[in-house]
Amino acid sequence: MRKIHAVLRQFYELNRSQRDISRSLEVGRGTVANYLTRARNAGLSWPLPPEIDERALELALFPENTKTDAQHKFVKPDFAAVYLDLKTVGMTKQLAWEEYRQVHGENGYSYSQFCHRYRTWLGRQQRSMRQNHIAGEKVFIDYCGPTVPIVNAHTGTYIGAQIFVAVLGASNYTFACASASQKEADWIDAHTKAAAFFGGWATLTIPDNLKSGVTKTDRYVPVLNASYEQWSEHYRTAIIPARPYKPKDKAKAENAVLVVERWIIARLRKHTFFSLGELNEAIAKLLNELNERPFKKLPGSRRSLFEKIEKATLIPLPSHSYEYQQVRQARVHVDYHIEYDKHYYSVPHMLVGSQVEVRVSGRIVNVYAAGKRVASHARSSLQAKHTTLTEHMPEAHRHQANWTPERFEQRSSDVGTATHRIVHQMLNAKRHPQQNFRSVLALLSLAKKYDRVQLENACARALEIGSPTRTSVQSILKKGLDKLPEQLTRNCEKETNQHLNDHENIRGSQAFH
Repeated sequence: MRKIHAVLRQFYELNRSQRDISRSLEVGRGTVANYLTRARNAGLSWPLPPEIDERALELALFPENTKTDAQHKFVKPDFAAVYLDLKTVGMTKQLAWEEYRQVHGENGYSYSQFCHRYRTWLGRQQRSMRQNHIAGEKVFIDYCGPTVPIVNAHTGTYIGAQIFVAVLGASNYTFACASASQKEADWIDAHTKAAAFFGGWATLTIPDNLKSGVTKTDRYVPVLNASYEQWSEHYRTAIIPARPYKPKDKAKAENAVLVVERWIIARLRKHTFFSLGELNEAIAKLLNELNERPFKKLPGSRRSLFEKIEKATLIPLPSHSYEYQQVRQARVHVDYHIEYDKHYYSVPHMLVGSQVEVRVSGRIVNVYAAGKRVASHARSSLQAKHTTLTEHMPEAHRHQANWTPERFEQRSSDVGTATHRIVHQMLNAKRHPQQNFRSVLALLSLAKKYDRVQLENACARALEIGSPTRTSVQSILKKGLDKLPEQLTRNCEKETNQHLNDHENIRGSQAFH
């Protein structure tokens, strides 16, 4: 209409030729002549009457564009209802048009006009309605920007609680809860709470590129956090993070966050909370009100729409809730242990040098190699300590692992009292019992060459002569002194000592000054 105004103004007010008007406005001479002819036929002059707006000018110049009586017979479709129907799985515009024509017959638009008018109607709605989301297909995830302070009643300090938001694509049914942080454990716990709230989960999960969920962002193949991926397997959903710096990919989440900030966080700004539980109770009450609020341009509310079209299409929940497991990669040390939280857990010794996956819950540490669980331990909070299973050790190490003071004392008691006394003295002769393990083992192994009775008698003789050592016991057995009377044994020992003292290679006191 602006060019028609310009044509009329330049022709009547500026007295310009049709050729000059055509060149200045970059329209054809025929178009200029057509506009002037139509204005004369409509009885319009310049300047135009003030009551003539653009719509009136169009109807005056182009009366053929006005609706005829035949056109007035067509029944306008209920495009809001059509929009909701198209959220149902398998529903198409073709099927919606056929149902429309079944009701209105010849008074209904053709399929092409039906689609054209639906697109026109859709373009006039809110931006969040432009994407057609199928029921049960997508759930959008994000955190609100503002936090809610939680005050420590004892110290007066506070933390900013993070507000987690999840919204279903088709119904806009919204969930929100408060978390202590945006860390991995809180992130996954909030997802689990959202799944319980919805009573199911969508086929696709669309989160932001939060570090707790996405280890490495990428436009095409983002790398998911291992714990988050494990959660998705438990709930049978596929995680497709929104592209970085593309908020339109999660427009539903952006809108839901805005609604939660306005209708929940803003209403709680004057309240003081002393725990997460107290805050979540307040959020739950306002969340019910939010989901019950009627739509402005659609019939019903978030809850009614959820109950009607989306609840039945969600993936059913597993039989048990997901228990958070922290997933980490670890390399098996040369001592066939892996380290987690400064504690060491054993794995089969064949995996030394291999990369394994460690999945840790609040109570259990599971180790996986090539997708198969190879070790499971109770979680320990002791630092710089080891948790070792015997079956993980090499055969030689298993044998050595049985070397304990208690075990040696038990074995010596089985031989006899004298043997037990010598072993007990040997184990306590040094600061660390382990320093005498090999000597004790050598003493007890004499029962293999000699019998237990001989070993016990030899130990008794060694105690009698005041020499409770392995070498003395071995010497007594070698010389058969365990069979001689006690006095003869003493004499033999004295002769041996005297002979050694008089040896030519032994210096006397005269050699020292």
